[in-house]
Amino acid sequence: MKRRLLATTAYLVFFAAVLPALDNGLARTPPMGWNSWNKFACDVTEDAVRGVAQAMVQNGMKDAGYQYVVIDDCWQIARDAEGNIQADPKRFPSGIKALADAVHSLGLKFGIYSDAGRKTCGGRPGSRGYEFQDARTYARWGVDYLKYDWCSTDGQTTQESYTLMRDALALAGRPIVFSLCEWGNSKPWTWAAGVGNLWRTTTDIKDLWEGKLPEYGAGAVTIADMQADLAEFAGPGHWNDPDMLEVGNGGMSDTEYRSHFSLWCIMAAPLIAGNDIAAMKPAIHDILVNRDAIAVDQDPLGKQGRRIRHDNGQDVYVKPLADGGVAVLLLNRGAAEQTISVTWEELGLGGRSLNGRDLWEHKDLGKLSNRFSAPVASHGVAMISLRP
Repeated sequence: MKRRLLATTAYLVFFAAVLPALDNGLARTPPMGWNSWNKFACDVTEDAVRGVAQAMVQNGMKDAGYQYVVIDDCWQIARDAEGNIQADPKRFPSGIKALADAVHSLGLKFGIYSDAGRKTCGGRPGSRGYEFQDARTYARWGVDYLKYDWCSTDGQTTQESYTLMRDALALAGRPIVFSLCEWGNSKPWTWAAGVGNLWRTTTDIKDLWEGKLPEYGAGAVTIADMQADLAEFAGPGHWNDPDMLEVGNGGMSDTEYRSHFSLWCIMAAPLIAGNDIAAMKPAIHDILVNRDAIAVDQDPLGKQGRRIRHDNGQDVYVKPLADGGVAVLLLNRGAAEQTISVTWEELGLGGRSLNGRDLWEHKDLGKLSNRFSAPVASHGVAMISLRP
């Protein structure tokens, strides 16, 4: 093991000097897909992943832009005598390559999870000391996306460890989206644009509206607050990531899930569903495949929406769009319905008349001048676009 770590250190010193900052051509818009953790955690199985991939095609999510099917922690169980990472044969009897092939056959892309430390957060083998070997294995299996966590990392530094895996992926011979998951502790938005395609900005999301849990995790609105002031750091190929979606997991109302999804779209966040999409009710399906809202998230200009108001139980966000328009989100954080208004002056739009569209009612609002107002339910949103 000591020899392997020395070799890894040598790789880091050499390749960090010769490889350019990350420009892998991937994630030009925020990645969209599904991840197993929020619903299945360590109970993930091959059958569950296959079922989700098939459902993603059948229920219209693929057509709406969802691409990646990502297995999170607990798929791995050990390393063989040569150090190659091994999948749990009971949960993944066909092996990871066969599963990746099945996902690819549906026109989707396949993702996997590892950790920068010696063990994952679930206590399985991490990639510390095996970065280049694991990257080659992932490429051979057909992996398109790597989520890389930050447990069991005593004595390591984030920038060095994530740069090492970046370099390993660059040499593996396959384009792989690189998702950094160190929970925002080292302010990755200040250094990770040359290392990963997306980086977590927050603690883990939990399936509740608001607040922090005593030990770890926070509700959707609290998570959004943590990312609200980071718009300047996001853009094509490098995104702020406020964690996966909890939409449909049962801890919030449908109104709150709609607001959660809207916040992620206005913030140009990755849209990584975390529910059992093979068994979701129609109302949850309609939230996740709202193409008007998704178009805001996926707008090619790649600007994260800015929060321009945060008072009296009201939040207002504005996001520039590639066609010269803007998307606007009005969020009611209060306990009762209230009318929320925003002026063109607040939005920086001058005095123009603009064409409005309600992105949840999917209807055009005609010409709007100087101001927009709407009654907004408690914990609800109004979301519109304004175009010349």
